[in-house]
Order: sequence, then C-alpha cells, then structure tokens
Amino acid sequence: MLRFDDLQLFVRAADLGSLSAAARGMDMSAAVASAALKRIEQQLGARLLARSTRSLRLTAEGEGFLEYARAALSNLDEGRRLLARGQDQVSGVLQLSAPSDFGRNLLLPWLGEFQREHPKLTVRLLLGDRIADLFRQPVDIALRYGEPEDSSLVALPIAPQNRRVLCAAPGYLARHGEPRHLEQLAQHNCLLYMLGSRVHDHWSFHDGKREVSLTVSGDRFSDDADVVRLWAVAGAGIAYKSWLDVAADVLAGRLKVLMPELLCERAPLNLLCAHRAQLSKPVKLLREMLVSRCTLLTSQFPGFSEIDH
Repeated sequence: MLRFDDLQLFVRAADLGSLSAAARGMDMSAAVASAALKRIEQQLGARLLARSTRSLRLTAEGEGFLEYARAALSNLDEGRRLLARGQDQVSGVLQLSAPSDFGRNLLLPWLGEFQREHPKLTVRLLLGDRIADLFRQPVDIALRYGEPEDSSLVALPIAPQNRRVLCAAPGYLARHGEPRHLEQLAQHNCLLYMLGSRVHDHWSFHDGKREVSLTVSGDRFSDDADVVRLWAVAGAGIAYKSWLDVAADVLAGRLKVLMPELLCERAPLNLLCAHRAQLSKPVKLLREMLVSRCTLLTSQFPGFSEIDH
C-alpha cells in the first residue's frame, strides 16, 4: 500500500525539480527521501523520476502517475477538512442512560431544548434505575446517583452537592400530622424504593451532633423511583428522595420538606462513561448544560449552601 508521505514527497520533488529540496521542505534527510522514492517506485513497478547528480525530471510513467497522485492527496486533504468540520458540529447519535425520575421529569425536557439547539443530534435515551453496563450495552454515558462502585469508570460530577430530603404532600400531613422528630417516622407510612431484591428501608441523617440511622416501614414498595415520588405527591406517605427529583414538586407546593434542619444523605449525581474517548463534543456540551441546570436547582434549597460550606 502506498504511503501518504511517499506520495507527498514524489509530488513535491516533481514540482520543485529537486529531490533534496523536497526533502528539506518535508524536514527529512536526503537519504530518507531517496529511500521513500525508491519504495514507491518498487511498489508501482515503474521508474517515476530520472535522476542525475545535477538534475531531476519526470519519466513518461511519472508524468502519467503525477495526475493521480495529486488527485489522491487532494481527496485526502478534503477528507481531513470534512472530519474537522464534523468535529466542530454537534451531530451524530448520543446514547445515554438515566435514572427513571430524573430522566422523565428533568432530563426529558432539558434534552428537548438541547436538541432544538443542535438539530443534527440524535438522542437515544434509556431510563431505568439499574446501573447500565457501559462496556456491553449500547450506551455512551450514564447519569447515576451516588459514588460509582466500579473504579474503572470515568466519573464526572454533575451535582456533587445534591442530597436527599424527607418530604410529604400537604394533604398527607393534614391527615396524619407532621413529624417533628425522627423517632416519629415510626408512626408514619414511609414509601420505599427497592433495587433488585433490596429494599431501601434504612434511612440515615445527621442532626448536627451525631449520625442517626433508623429502619422505616410502609405499605408500598417500587423498583421505579419515580413511582415513589408519584405516591408521595398523591398523599400516600413520606418519601426520602433526592432533592433534584422532588425540587419541582416542593417549589410548586405539591410536596413539603420535613425537618429541613437535618443533614440528609448525600446523593451526588455523576456522569459515567467507560472511556474518556467517549467524551465527545455533544457529551461535553450536554454536561455543561446539566451542571448549569442542576446547580440552579440545588441553590433553591437553602440548606445545601449552609451544609456544604
């Protein structure tokens, strides 16, 4: 197979009428240039340049081949420019996975705006609370709460200050009373999330002096975190949810944060990928947008700024 730099050398030598001048222009020694020309002639099975100690001229075969060599180099340059333009554009397919409630209620409308800004981008969105296998599934990136268990993954922070909050609908609190102390949670219906066969019924807090953990119970379990949010909005009980997932409900008055003085569990949101090579321009722009939107939401819960600084 003909080498790109060998073709370049041949064309430059033909244009300049000198192999040594072509070598200097390509920053190579005369010996390397001579070997390159010999290599291309051997691969083609034809003499391209007639050389003497003082002059260089194209052979008949060289004149015929020169046109094709120029065209090949021109096509390669155009291909490079095309790739460079493509790298500057936000296009192609973006495949991502996200948690169910964050994906449906926040990411979905944000992605709509993102695609309107970048109409050449195609998005494939997988929603679910199980961690996607980024090495096997057709996913470029995944958004997940918590610290990644797989240390081989690249993890970029989206909302490092995000935390869980205790919340319930005003209607539920009107019927059952509002708990003022953690011990009173035992008297309430707690809405539980389960991942696989594990039920997350062990809730942890910090009251400013000590770590407090307790086991709660309730009459509803779901492996879809968004269902737990919907139950809470419907007044079925108390939920322990990521602030990002319930911020819109709290700000709209559909849910109320309980015991806001408590320091609840961290729920940092990260962008995960298998390799840094997957951090394409669309992924980087998406991350910038997500960081901006999530920072705005976390800033609307006053406790976060006081807790984390």
